[in-house]
Amino acid sequence: MENMYRSLGIDRDVLAFGEAVCGELRQRFEEIDRTAEYNQLKVIGAMQSCHVSEACLGTTTGYGYNDLGRDKLEEVYAAIFHTEAALVRPLIACGTHALAIALFGNLRPGDEMISIAGKPYDTLEEVIGIRPGRGSLAEYGVTYRQVDLLPDGSFDIPGIQAAIGPKTKLITIQRSKGYEMRRTLSVGQIAEAIAAVKSVRSDVICMVDNCYGEFVERMEPSDVGADMVVGSLIKNPGGGLAPVGGYIAGTRECVENASFRMTCPGLGAEVGPSLGVNPAFYQGLFMASTVTASALKGAVFAANLYEKLGFAVLPDGKESRHDIIQAITLGTPEAVIAFCKGIQRGAPVDSFVAPEPSPMPGYDDPVIMAAGAFVEGSSIELSADGPMREPYNVYFQGGLTWPSAKLGILMSLQSMKEAGLVVLPEAE
Repeated sequence: MENMYRSLGIDRDVLAFGEAVCGELRQRFEEIDRTAEYNQLKVIGAMQSCHVSEACLGTTTGYGYNDLGRDKLEEVYAAIFHTEAALVRPLIACGTHALAIALFGNLRPGDEMISIAGKPYDTLEEVIGIRPGRGSLAEYGVTYRQVDLLPDGSFDIPGIQAAIGPKTKLITIQRSKGYEMRRTLSVGQIAEAIAAVKSVRSDVICMVDNCYGEFVERMEPSDVGADMVVGSLIKNPGGGLAPVGGYIAGTRECVENASFRMTCPGLGAEVGPSLGVNPAFYQGLFMASTVTASALKGAVFAANLYEKLGFAVLPDGKESRHDIIQAITLGTPEAVIAFCKGIQRGAPVDSFVAPEPSPMPGYDDPVIMAAGAFVEGSSIELSADGPMREPYNVYFQGGLTWPSAKLGILMSLQSMKEAGLVVLPEAE
């Protein structure tokens, strides 16, 4: 085994340090596997109860009328998320697009939306109009406010309840941290926040940006009162096989409203061909629980490894996990670049490419992204990224298998060591 790692560029000291960390994580990994088993059974149960058949793996083109596989897959998603309806479409380009569809479909001029987990992810700022963006919600007369999380990362329940007014139509909750150094919100915390909102106004729509959180816990936000949960298929629920797509699961009215924005009024979910992606969507969903478990193991390994080297990590090495993202404060731009170059070197695709910071659509700062992926931008695959701004955090996620995630993390450490940015502790 050591020779195999050496052949890929991992030296003896890095491997020994990594193996020592792995040896301490067996119990954590067993807990992750138990959750994966539960969620795998949940997915299989949904597929069976919805009578998924071989015919569902067919395809349509053109208008996509009467696409059995597409419609049945949406039944399966609704069954898994325990919602009235779902949209699961290759027409949805990414998570930001899915969120924009959900927002534009359910908000009207004069409505107010409130983010109750602080500032949303960078790419939503132009959608909302926090930063000027052509065609933003702000241009259509939708107003925006936010309630920041408390210093301990929990919801400001009194502040949320006080913020809800007569024009408040929708509350949005971003489950994951985005490019912020704050803890990911657990389903239990989200349940408390939704209950607080509904106690003030039961008609306010509660939408959860569920990206990176699917199948990490045994429950989803839709199990605790969310009217919509929204995400990307090139993250957890696509299992690394979905080549594109997003989903919106929720109440029938919210999903129908979103469908009219996805296509156009009058047509909604009735049109939109599957274009041959149904097999990948079904099989990716089938694989999603165990693929998410592999990514979680990688995140736990990265947290423990870099924590032992003195870096600030969030979550820390021992606390519970609610998404697949591991944030590490590296402190310098050189360290962020070296880390990401190591992740790239550990990838199966484009391992010979060296990522560099560059401007990206939707971001204020240059961003570095390492992702040697089978699907472009797939962050359920081994990847790392971060904005080039202080305190120079890097955000690691993904790994379709645990061994590939482990290799990527070791390679990030190898790259940091070669750049003279870390010193490994002496072996005991």
